[in-house]
Amino acid sequence: MATGVSKTKWNGDLQAIVRDNEQLAYRPIWQNGNDENRLYYGDNLTVMNDLLKDGSVRGRIRLIYIDPPYATNSVFQTRKRQDAYTDLLTGEEYVDFMRKRLLLMKELLSIDGSVYVHLDNKMVFHIKVLMDEIFGAGNFRGMITRKKCKSKNFTKNSFGNISDYILFYTKSNNYVWNKQYEQWTDEKILKEYPFIEEATDRRYKRVPIHAPGTRNGETGKMWRGMLPPEGKHWQFTPDKLDELDRNGEIYWSSTGNPRRKVYLDESNGIALQDIWLDYLDINNQNTQTTGYPTEKNIDMLKRIILSSSNKSDLIMDCFAGSGTTLVAADELERNWIGADMGAEAIKVMLNRFQNGTQTLDEHINSRKKTQINKTASHLIGNYTIYANGNYSEGEFNLPILNLLS
Repeated sequence: MATGVSKTKWNGDLQAIVRDNEQLAYRPIWQNGNDENRLYYGDNLTVMNDLLKDGSVRGRIRLIYIDPPYATNSVFQTRKRQDAYTDLLTGEEYVDFMRKRLLLMKELLSIDGSVYVHLDNKMVFHIKVLMDEIFGAGNFRGMITRKKCKSKNFTKNSFGNISDYILFYTKSNNYVWNKQYEQWTDEKILKEYPFIEEATDRRYKRVPIHAPGTRNGETGKMWRGMLPPEGKHWQFTPDKLDELDRNGEIYWSSTGNPRRKVYLDESNGIALQDIWLDYLDINNQNTQTTGYPTEKNIDMLKRIILSSSNKSDLIMDCFAGSGTTLVAADELERNWIGADMGAEAIKVMLNRFQNGTQTLDEHINSRKKTQINKTASHLIGNYTIYANGNYSEGEFNLPILNLLS
C-alpha cells in the first residue's frame, strides 16, 4: 500500500460514512476561467451518471486515471491525523463497487480514449478480469509494475512487497498514443552503441538486417548472392538494402556478414517499458507533498498523461484524493474533471490549488511555515461553489471551505 497512516478505527462517526450510496448529493466546484475544469464533491457514481447527461463531456474524455481504494479493510488518515477516507469494501462488494464505476467510465471515454487503474496485488487480478469483460480483452494494453517504496529488510517468510500495478486499457484499437522515452545515460550509451564511425565520428551499433518469419515477396528473395537465414526474411527489400549500403549504413564483417548501422544521434531515447522504478511514493524529508495518504508521484502522472493524451484534451480522475492528477493535467495544458466524496480530500485539493505543497518535514513539524509550490497556485483564482442550491463567488480563500462542512 502507498505511504499513509492506516488504522481500523475512524475518529468520527462511522455511521456517517457513505460507502456506495447512489443517492448521495454532490456539490460541484468550478474554476471560472475554464468551464471544462471541474472539481466535484460527492460520490463519483452520482457524478458520472450526471456527466453522462452532459453532451460536452460524454464520449469526450480522452484519459481516465484512477487510484481507487484497494480493499484493505482500513481507514486512512493524513499526516496531521485527520480522517481522510475509508477502504472498507472487500471481496464481491468491492468488485461490484468497481464494476458500476468502470461501466460509466467506458461511456464517458472518447472512442480513442484510455483508462489507467492503479491497484495493489490484493485486487489487481480480480479487476483485470472485470476490465476484460467491460472493455474487452483485446483492448488490454498492459500492466505497469511500479516500485512504490524502498527495499524492506523486515519482511519475514516472503519477498519484500515493494510494487503495485497499473492496468492500462483503451476503448478501441484506435487510441491516442505518444510513445515515451527515457534519456540515454553515459553507461548505457557505451554499452548499446559501442562503435564510432571513423569518417563521421558518429556513434553507432550493429544490428541484424533480417527478422523472424518467412516471406514470399521481395524481402524473401536473394540479395548480394545470399538468402536470409532459414525461417527469416530481410527487414528491407533488396533495393532498400542496396541504398543503405551505398550510404555506408551497412557494416560488412570480415566473413561477409552484413549488419545495419543504427546511429545514436537518430535515437529519441530508450523506449519506455512496463516496469517503472523511478516513481516512489513520498520517502524523504525534502519531497513536496500534501500530506494526504496514498498520494502518488506527480511525475508518474505526467508520464501517463503525456502518453495517452494531447494538449487541450479532457482528463478525469474520479478518485481525485490529493489532486495530483488534476495538477499534472493543468501543468501539461490539459483540461480536467476531478471528483472525491471525502471532505478532507476536497480541503486538501483546494488548499493545494491555492498554496501548493509542503515538504514532508514541514508536515511532520507543523510549527514550520508553509512553503508554497507555485506551480499549482494558478489553478484556481476566482471560483464558483454550488452547495445545496446556493452559490458564492469571489477570490478563492480557505475560509470558503466551511461550505463543505
